[in-house]
Amino acid sequence: MSDHFWGIDLGGTKIEGVVLPTATSSEPLSRLRLPTERDRGYEHVRRQIVHLVDQLADAVGERPTRLGIGTPGVLDPKTRQLKNSNTTCLIGQPLQSDLESELNVEIDLANDANCFALAEARLGAGRGADSVFGIILGTGVGGGVVLDGRAVHGCQGIAGEWGHNVMEPGGRQCYCGLRGCVETLLAGPHLEARYREATGRSVSLSEIAAAASEDTDAAAVIDHLCEWFARCVASVINILDPEVVVLGGGVSNVEALYTRGIETLRQWVFNDELHTRIARNELGDSAGVFGAAMLTAPDRSEQA
Repeated sequence: MSDHFWGIDLGGTKIEGVVLPTATSSEPLSRLRLPTERDRGYEHVRRQIVHLVDQLADAVGERPTRLGIGTPGVLDPKTRQLKNSNTTCLIGQPLQSDLESELNVEIDLANDANCFALAEARLGAGRGADSVFGIILGTGVGGGVVLDGRAVHGCQGIAGEWGHNVMEPGGRQCYCGLRGCVETLLAGPHLEARYREATGRSVSLSEIAAAASEDTDAAAVIDHLCEWFARCVASVINILDPEVVVLGGGVSNVEALYTRGIETLRQWVFNDELHTRIARNELGDSAGVFGAAMLTAPDRSEQA
């Protein structure tokens, strides 16, 4: 059996697994991927996870004794079932207990944004800080809170879920059932939809950002992004007051966030100055799966 650190990042399109020699290592012993194929349902997704663990075990020559899994959505502390997942086949399913029974291992399960935040806090842009808020700005919007090197889950399992705070009452419809959530203001698909509605053209957010200096419709989308980024992030800073906010996901690649977005943020924070550091992620697509492996670290030496 293994004393290494095993993690699974369960995404909408892929499932990634990693085995780390230590909880602070950025060089995995093995790192593998399989397609999620979520359209085939919960049982298929669960079997894909088991298959990936088997492949990792074959690669490193041992089985895990404990496994961290980052999931879309969160585990309800009362029912022990998944909720709030945009991979809807997981909703209402006892993923943790099912996998513990099948794999015969203890499983630590957390929201994928928490895993992102945990990895960036320990190994990436937030290392050395006592308090880190990790933001994922992608096809959806999520967040995770890390205090003193540990992910905070909250009594309902929803700590950090700022993406579903309503900032624009009566605004765009969100998949969660509410209108005007942070996600409808900052997520990539919603930003691209704004440009498409104004121009009739479907282009990627990166193309919109690149055209903003000469295309007034593109400029309007980036203006919207920077203004609402500032307002939404200020609402987190005013409550949590973290040392570092780390940005991840495809939308975080828009350069204007680190100039105009931060300057606008200064206007909305309830302080004379903005001391919170706003940082681009350093681990890229490694953060989620590395953070999942780190979920298993608190009960063992993090250097072991």
